[in-house]
Amino acid sequence: MREYSPVMNLRRFRFAPRPLATLATVVAVLAFAGLGQWQLGRGAEKRLLAAEFGADGQPIALPNDSRALPRYQPVTASGRYDPDHQFLLDNQIQEGRAGVRVLTPFLLDGGGRVIVDRGWLPFGATRADLPDTTVDADPRMVAGKLDELPRAGIYLPAPPGSGWPKLMSFPTIEELAAALDARLHSRVILLDPAVPDGYVREWKLPGTAVVRHLSYAIQWFAFAATAFAIWIAVSFRRRGEEE
Repeated sequence: MREYSPVMNLRRFRFAPRPLATLATVVAVLAFAGLGQWQLGRGAEKRLLAAEFGADGQPIALPNDSRALPRYQPVTASGRYDPDHQFLLDNQIQEGRAGVRVLTPFLLDGGGRVIVDRGWLPFGATRADLPDTTVDADPRMVAGKLDELPRAGIYLPAPPGSGWPKLMSFPTIEELAAALDARLHSRVILLDPAVPDGYVREWKLPGTAVVRHLSYAIQWFAFAATAFAIWIAVSFRRRGEEE
């Protein structure tokens, strides 16, 4: 009986990559690798944001140009709320329940206005049953961290509700300023959980977790490796096979 030889068996094949398959593989590998690098970059950015989010620096007193301050900078502000012109940020979910985040204008003693995010409240029996967001206009000091208004992944502009408080879906600072007919600081204050006149304030870093970005990057790199392996496999042909 003739002994089987892997070397002799391999000699029946030759490595002859097809140009079209090679081009497609190069494009696929570069695309997958690029997406993996992008996810790694997003993860690095998220780690930096997480470090800033968890830092407890020295609070800075407003008024101040919030654009010149880092995101999540601890701040304090003296002034009073404007209870007659509040916004309810729609489409906010907390532990599976639908509700709103209460955005209340705060008139600063030093001039200007800033939006204070006082936290989350659930809807009533129906969406038409808006929560009670009553707050007095007495002088006070608030404290918290600066942040951006949340943004939706897919956003379809919708007209704000009529009357006050005004129900809005993912507005911009410019839209809030237009509704108030007043200038606003470019960022909002996430009210500190220890400060009164707030609601549910379980502030978390928005967006995808760092570990999720890493897992996505691994998947894209695996796709690149798979595409390369497939190209290697299909590039071997039996000797004598025509092009």
